[in-house]
Amino acid sequence: MRHPRRRAGPVTDDGFREFVATRGLALSRMAYLITGDHALAEDLVQETLVKVAARWRKLTQEGDPEPYVRKVLINQLRTWRRPRRLAFVSTADLPEPSPSTDESAQTDLKVALLRALSVLGSRQRIVLYLRFYEDLTESAVAAELGCSIGTVKRHTHDALKRLRQMAPQLLETEVRS
Repeated sequence: MRHPRRRAGPVTDDGFREFVATRGLALSRMAYLITGDHALAEDLVQETLVKVAARWRKLTQEGDPEPYVRKVLINQLRTWRRPRRLAFVSTADLPEPSPSTDESAQTDLKVALLRALSVLGSRQRIVLYLRFYEDLTESAVAAELGCSIGTVKRHTHDALKRLRQMAPQLLETEVRS
């Protein structure tokens, strides 16, 4: 009796599908916040997951795969050839807010934040995302990016200084998602 050959392909039986189902939205959010473009973010996540799937079994044996997945996503972004600065263009009208709440102030703040983030370099956006959205320590960010803690501090300082100059209204209020 002949044994059927196993086909090489993406890992589906070791929790990869579960990981994508539970963490896929967070990875997409990270990619969008770093790139500022939905289509580019989708492509970035897709290519990241393809690369990670090939090593999934080994990653899960080593422990938590999430830091590795984030690192692959960041490195994948670095390897792409793209313009240094991203332009945000509004292509649709904003939906009408519900009569009980005034969303216009929050929308204005979000637009101001996106515009201010668009003038930052990708490295600064990555550092801000990891520090303040993922709530990683400076040493964890440095380890993930393969740089010194001083470099992380410098990028954080320069990025926040530039954000304060570009959108001073963000200092006075809190942006809700």
